[in-house]
Amino acid sequence: MGKKQFHKDTTVIHEGYDDKEHKGSLAVPLYQTSTYAFESAIQGENRFSGKEDGYVYSRIGSPTVRVLEERMTALENGASTLTFGSGMAAVSSILVHLTKSGDHILCSRGIYGCTFGLLGIMNEKYNITHDLVKMGTEEEIEQAIKPETVCIYVETPINPTMELVDLQAVVNVAKKHGIKVVVDNTFSSPYLQNPLDFGADFVLHSATKYINGHGDVIAGLLVGKDKEEMDLVRGSIHKDYGGIMSPFDAWLLIRGLKTLSVRMERHTSNAEKVISYLKGQQLVEEVFYPFDPDNPQFEIAKRQMKAGGGLISFTIKGGKSGAQKFMDNLGLIKIAVSLGDAETLIQHPSTMTHASVPEVDRLSMGITDSLLRLSVGLEHAQDLIDDLDSAFKATEKVLAENTSK
Repeated sequence: MGKKQFHKDTTVIHEGYDDKEHKGSLAVPLYQTSTYAFESAIQGENRFSGKEDGYVYSRIGSPTVRVLEERMTALENGASTLTFGSGMAAVSSILVHLTKSGDHILCSRGIYGCTFGLLGIMNEKYNITHDLVKMGTEEEIEQAIKPETVCIYVETPINPTMELVDLQAVVNVAKKHGIKVVVDNTFSSPYLQNPLDFGADFVLHSATKYINGHGDVIAGLLVGKDKEEMDLVRGSIHKDYGGIMSPFDAWLLIRGLKTLSVRMERHTSNAEKVISYLKGQQLVEEVFYPFDPDNPQFEIAKRQMKAGGGLISFTIKGGKSGAQKFMDNLGLIKIAVSLGDAETLIQHPSTMTHASVPEVDRLSMGITDSLLRLSVGLEHAQDLIDDLDSAFKATEKVLAENTSK
């Protein structure tokens, strides 16, 4: 009989851990060691050669990290997982693995600011080019493919505009050309979306966000559908570049993962209540959220996501000045980058997370000076709405005064 398949709510708590192998400890132990002793010289040789399974050095692996890897592999329906010291370490490692000088990467038209910066470095130093394309249809994707394209890199929902990319359309085109597909799944978490199920080759996360959920870890994860290829990355780029995760951070992520399902449900329900409120505000111009029935991409959202999650973007009247005044008038909601924390956070992408992106590129991504990104936390929804309401009223007063002068 094969291994029983549990629901994700159970998997986040139990997968990859057998307490009998750890002296009955109910919680996953923290193996806070840099190296491991061998019983003999032959054992050391066999472990380094790969003839014997076991631990050698914590940059290469540890029992604590392995539990996290197995848990994430199960959650994303993959074959293997690699852990990293940051989300950007995961991004850079997979892009380095897939490319060589002269290659081309096709990207969704919106990407995280640091990913944009990395692509610029790869272009300048290694002649690896890229294009940012609105992937609205298979035809649009097909037209953007070049003979040297080796990878399609996608965010969906896109940071920070919440625009969606149809994963099935991307995979359909990629398969025709033998191109690998990498999906940044940070905004959804594996609880709400599983890109490998649609045929993507790799899915990555800034585990700093929803995987951890408590704002006290910087980490990244990469899950692949092909174990042999993931073993190749593990034995080369992951090991030799050295952007690995510490056992302690893995332990914190394991602890955070246990509440992923209940957190994502609360994030989503709070976000839905906040959206209903935002739509009634005079200062709000547009609201962007995957599961908003008014969203023209709502059908795509329903096909590839379980729910909309906790991220909302919206534009506000008054441009940059209006957006900043509004943020300064908030009290409970914190002005901070990142997302997925228990606390509700708000940030101004054009001057914060995407400030390094040239203005012309920001605007092409849909990132205007009036855009705000709200990461809805786990507080009581009414307290969040009251804080937003107070800020809107104060901002309206200031803008009215400025107009009358």
